[in-house]
Amino acid sequence: MFNGSETTATLLIILVALGVLGWGFNRARSYGKLGILAWLQSVVLTVPWLLFFGLFSAGIYLNIVGILFLLVASAGLYIILGKQLRDAGQDAVLRERAAKLLSEKQEAREGQPLQDQTAATAANVSRSSNGTNPAITEVVPIPEEDLKSIQGIFGIDSFFATETIPYQEGVIFKGNMRGGEPEAVFSRLSKSLEERLADRYRLFLVESPEGRPVVIVLPSSNDPQPLTTPQKILAVSLLIATIATSLEAAGLLLHFDFFSNPERFVEALPISAGIWTVLAAHELGHWWQAQQHDVRLSLPFFIPSWQIGSFGSITRFASLMPNRKALFDISIAGPAAGGIVSLLLLTSGLILSHDGSAFQVPVQFFQGSVLVGIIARLFLGASLQAPLVDVHPLTIVGWLGLVVTALNLMPAGQLDGGRVVQAIYGRKTARRATVATLIVLGVVALANPANPLILYWAIVILFLQRSLERPSLNEITEPDDTRALLGLLALFLMVVTLIPLTPAVAIRFGIGG
Repeated sequence: MFNGSETTATLLIILVALGVLGWGFNRARSYGKLGILAWLQSVVLTVPWLLFFGLFSAGIYLNIVGILFLLVASAGLYIILGKQLRDAGQDAVLRERAAKLLSEKQEAREGQPLQDQTAATAANVSRSSNGTNPAITEVVPIPEEDLKSIQGIFGIDSFFATETIPYQEGVIFKGNMRGGEPEAVFSRLSKSLEERLADRYRLFLVESPEGRPVVIVLPSSNDPQPLTTPQKILAVSLLIATIATSLEAAGLLLHFDFFSNPERFVEALPISAGIWTVLAAHELGHWWQAQQHDVRLSLPFFIPSWQIGSFGSITRFASLMPNRKALFDISIAGPAAGGIVSLLLLTSGLILSHDGSAFQVPVQFFQGSVLVGIIARLFLGASLQAPLVDVHPLTIVGWLGLVVTALNLMPAGQLDGGRVVQAIYGRKTARRATVATLIVLGVVALANPANPLILYWAIVILFLQRSLERPSLNEITEPDDTRALLGLLALFLMVVTLIPLTPAVAIRFGIGG
């Protein structure tokens, strides 16, 4: 508990902080929407600490989960406000650029002073950005000769363009698709664009918010850029860190601290090598399908974990995705390869398990997963009714591999599961699935504060993987029904891997007694 002077000091700090926030709001109002959004960002970063110190001064102490929850909520609001701020800023820049272009053109044609036209130009740009001005092509930030060439690819036998709208450094064409299947229309338009302007522009066939096909053309300079040297150094550093944490995780399973006893490296090596095998299989699966679809991948950024060795890796697409089918195939191939290897390791370990095996685990180990519990029951039978079960080390490695695979199959952001959902159901459903996944992880973490693994993973998703993958070149053509069924199967296996058996259900299965 604080004494009187400490409480007074804390209250003074809080009052000063509130005064600064009030002063900041007064200044922000003069900058309009951009100023208010920037001020709100400062608020969401400050309020958690004010709340923490206020409760602390009142004698109310938050545990580590409560503190992390405050930080995660603050970071989430900060990210949302940041996106709105960027959108508002881009809109302001676009309006300013468009106003300048129109004013310069009008001045060149009529010789009138630039300042006499500013108000009218801004009004025209505002109407144009909402799609209500048919003369919108005047403000498209693409060279006029290039724009004419792009407009020439459209026709009544493919895509009949009725409206042109500026978008970032490119242009959006609204209209009606009249060439049959979206894949055929996209192929025809892309080929025609390449014949006219070579590799200078990229054509996207996407769905508008109203559910109608639209064409977006952007300069190829917006393509994903290769990793910089610092990013490559970071990838290698994370790989080394992951090797270290996998050795530490293996040591903890063997009841010793690897970093305190590095001379026991040989003992930890078999289990850590099993973890590396699962991670390598996962990355090779992604690489194999990327080669099939002519898509480049970045170096993997492995995520170290003290508890299980690694959470997997973050692998970015280093080139544009041709279609949603390619997005699905590349995304599902990694978990499929890693999951199959993990299942083989698990079943091999269960087959090799016998009385006197290297590991003794409590029977609750097999109650931690519906999938693992059912498979173990098939191989170990009545031995699962004992308090301790002797198992081969491969059993542990397979179980860890399944956990890593299942975590990456969660339907959130740029995780493999999030990409699968985006490929099958589209961006709107993927965005909702991401929010739902983060909410579920937050609730589970708060309900189980003794197990920080879920909360750590939620933080990783929130800060590193929450964004959706950028649209494919052909975003309209959906994957076939077979891929949709495989995606649902993968999500189902993720759920039964991560959800534990309740004690009552486990006893009915013959796991525990």
